[in-house]
Amino acid sequence: MPIKSIFHVGSGPASKGPRTLGFTGDERQEIRLDIGPSVNPDINASITDLTEIAPSSVDAVLSLHNIEHLFPHEAPVAAYIKGNSLDSVAYMSGMGPITPLDFLYGHNALIRNGNVYMAHRTAFTKDTLQKALMNSGFRTALTLAKPAQFEIWAIASKGEQKRETMLELAAGHIPSVNAIREKIGAN
Repeated sequence: MPIKSIFHVGSGPASKGPRTLGFTGDERQEIRLDIGPSVNPDINASITDLTEIAPSSVDAVLSLHNIEHLFPHEAPVAAYIKGNSLDSVAYMSGMGPITPLDFLYGHNALIRNGNVYMAHRTAFTKDTLQKALMNSGFRTALTLAKPAQFEIWAIASKGEQKRETMLELAAGHIPSVNAIREKIGAN
């Protein structure tokens, strides 16, 4: 099924560039929802209030770096992180040093400067994200972890899908998914 419309939740500023490998080209309609009015979204609302868009009215939903901004009761699971080095630099980003505290609570510098929407209120592991998707009504969910990049990716379908079909779909949206496929033995 060709993807002609994308509901982009937590979209941030408008951008002509691709959001994932599979969402390239200008022929797709992108409906942007964001809580921050300064980014001029199509729908100015929280990702917990999707009442302005009809169920099953788009071909795909794109959600990048936003579910961690929900409280645990708003996204049905939370993860626990162990360790003693919460303030050490985990990696350098374009925004500066990122620490485990930033993972847990959101990017401290942005929050300190007034961008409180960037505060994190929950977290996920690969398994808890998959469980949350299944508990939210998706029939099939595939989650992939990229620990070296501190990333968890998910592809979910409202319908029942074979694992190979989900991996093929993931290959169009998740960078380096073919290396992950080889690692898990799903060629």
